Amino acid sequence: MKYYSTNKQSPMVDFKEAAIRGQAPDKGLYFPEQIPEVRNEVIAEIERFSNEEIAFEVICPYVGSTIPEDTLLQIVRETINFPIPLVQVNESIWSLELFHGPTLAFKDVGARFMSRCLGYFLKDENRKVTVLVATSGDTGGAVANGFYDVEGVEVVILYPSGKVSPVQEKQLTALGKNINALEIEGTFDDCQQMVKRAFSDEELNEKLFLTSANSINVARWLPQQFYYFLAYKQWSDKKNPPSISVPSGNFGNICAGILANRSGLPVHHFIAACNANDVVTRYLEASVPNVQGIEPQDTVPTLSNAMDVGNPSNFIRILEIFNHQFPELKNKLTSYSISDTDTVATIKEVYQEHNYLLDPHGAVGYLALKKYLDVYPFVKGIFLETAHPVKFPGAVEEAIKKRIDLPFALKEIMEKEKKSRMMKAGYTGSKEYLMK
Repeated sequence: MKYYSTNKQSPMVDFKEAAIRGQAPDKGLYFPEQIPEVRNEVIAEIERFSNEEIAFEVICPYVGSTIPEDTLLQIVRETINFPIPLVQVNESIWSLELFHGPTLAFKDVGARFMSRCLGYFLKDENRKVTVLVATSGDTGGAVANGFYDVEGVEVVILYPSGKVSPVQEKQLTALGKNINALEIEGTFDDCQQMVKRAFSDEELNEKLFLTSANSINVARWLPQQFYYFLAYKQWSDKKNPPSISVPSGNFGNICAGILANRSGLPVHHFIAACNANDVVTRYLEASVPNVQGIEPQDTVPTLSNAMDVGNPSNFIRILEIFNHQFPELKNKLTSYSISDTDTVATIKEVYQEHNYLLDPHGAVGYLALKKYLDVYPFVKGIFLETAHPVKFPGAVEEAIKKRIDLPFALKEIMEKEKKSRMMKAGYTGSKEYLMK
């Protein structure tokens, strides 16, 4: 499998080079030259395959010969060695719980897969590798956990000051050792722009061996297909595939789901569940598409902070999947924008009526799916519950008027000291830090 840049100005590369580079030299995102089809047998008889077998079948064509099959199978085993259950909430809506990994967020799947792939690719490297990542919340913790104490790898995480939850902040600042946190006085988009500048800086790249751990990296993005296939494995009504609602910020997660669908996974429809950062919602609502694509906007802080993205990087990959054909895109993807007020009301309502506790991102996904099912009442659907509610105690406890108990897995890290370096938004400061 070869990968091309979405900007079409860089040479094609294999999976290894795409994973190590992170971003193409022309600042585009790497995209597979072709979308492989999953064997019909795997789809038709999915319940008889183990989770590891399904994930291996999905990812193997993308990796190609860059990793031996026995090594890749072990990587897959370690990536999904925790439950990913499909839980019924009411008669027409199910929750795919993606918060049972080590950092209680869906990012664990991609971060674990990527860290193990890079560990394999870089095992014979003499130079230290610097993993540079911007986070709006959960990515930082998942990457920190995945790369913690990995020999030969230094991790630098940029996050917006005051715009991540207390649990998220501790997960990305309290580990120490090879994990370094830069607390940026700005937004996630500022952090993301600083990271992108670093990858295009020739002087910096001559000194450092840089790679990215954001969902722009194919090794982070592609394995997110796994849990869509595992959801279908648990879906009882195979004759009527579900519609799937995905809380969407940088759009890597839903893009992976659409890619899985193009590979043969049955999905009726996709719903991009957005908060007030609704550039894609407005793009899809237009009767005539903007030929320049989405129009970036300033980030709006919300309760569902991991989705606070005003310029989603991965939407270009969705356009690539649909060959930039707007009617085909609109036929498969709908988007709703959910307010903070409705987010809190949804957490309260679902808890009271169905005894199911949502986090703010899951609440956005649930309500967007409910809006879609109101229009198409004979359809049933799944929303992705992307993080454990305990990571967002302010919004959740306000909604249910109860205190959430801290899981045992988080108690130790919450007692640790936060270690971060405050920095103004803008590339100069981060470059000086990295060049030291």
